[in-house]
Amino acid sequence: MKVKDIIEVLESWAPLKLQESYDNSGLIVGAPHWETNGVMVALDCLESVVDEAILKGVHLVVTHHPIVFNGLKKFNGSTYVERVIMKAIKHDVALYAIHTNLDNVAWGVNGKIMEVLGISNHVVLSPSQGLLRKFQVYVPVEEADALANAVYAAGGGKISAYEACSFKSIGEGTFKPIEGASPVTGSIGKQESVQEAKLEFIVPVFACQAVERAARGSHPYEVMAYDWIELGNTAAQYGAGALGEFEIPVDFMSFLHQVKSKFGATIKYTKPVNELIKTVAVCGGSGSFLLDAAKRSDADVLITSDFKYHQYFDADNSICILDIGHYESERFTIDLITERLSKKFPKFAVLKTEVNTNPIQYY
Repeated sequence: MKVKDIIEVLESWAPLKLQESYDNSGLIVGAPHWETNGVMVALDCLESVVDEAILKGVHLVVTHHPIVFNGLKKFNGSTYVERVIMKAIKHDVALYAIHTNLDNVAWGVNGKIMEVLGISNHVVLSPSQGLLRKFQVYVPVEEADALANAVYAAGGGKISAYEACSFKSIGEGTFKPIEGASPVTGSIGKQESVQEAKLEFIVPVFACQAVERAARGSHPYEVMAYDWIELGNTAAQYGAGALGEFEIPVDFMSFLHQVKSKFGATIKYTKPVNELIKTVAVCGGSGSFLLDAAKRSDADVLITSDFKYHQYFDADNSICILDIGHYESERFTIDLITERLSKKFPKFAVLKTEVNTNPIQYY
């Protein structure tokens, strides 16, 4: 199988355009046309992970964290990043990262944390702005369904947990072909009128090109009439963190024990505000930036990591912060990626690393 086949699945699941500006998700080493007979999935890309891939004959490593965040000026093996890149290139091992783009989808890293906690009714804690467009296109009535299906297949018409969403209105379209036109219907110089449907779809920005291309491919006219409109709507399925509720509230100490046990965490936490935990906010990795959003949502706790000492005071007796560690908060991301690839490629070798890549040791 080619590396690009795996990439297409990953990027349709968590589009690269959803990554943060500081991130470096995507194909870091290798080329899309490279062949691989398996995938090694890990949280971090270390030399030991690349060694494991080489030993098992796998030529693609997919990690959550990118091995390269900033530009490299030298490749002399003086840093672990350089050594990983050099070894991967030498042994034809492609390296791919699916980082903040997987953080920023409802079914991604934070959705997996909610699944581990036993919360199924979660939503995005801080939905993204500016990610949605409206696509309006005019088409003969008899061709409307075919064009709509083409737009759906290209990623348009998805609203939260619903797909194949559109609005159709019927009207009269008029036109007069002039010299140089090749009309499907009508004659040069003659005013024409046709019963047409106006179709409207919500489209995420990363699917706009594909949707327009699909619509053109399905449209019968020489010239397709259409509009793109920027929307101020929030994209409910895209954004940072997750928020959900237990069906039955859990007492705080039982909840603390549950989190410690499931995530294998050494927990730092602030004084609980409520003895019963009902509403939970989570953010895999460094999530202190979501504290205010969690407080506004009336969450009882925020589970995340990497709080600095003075940031704990910002809980301000209105929420309980549970800092469970960066690695611990994201450890199930390996399972998440493995499950996705195994489902899409059931006869393909999708391996989870046996290397513990957590750089922190506890005494």
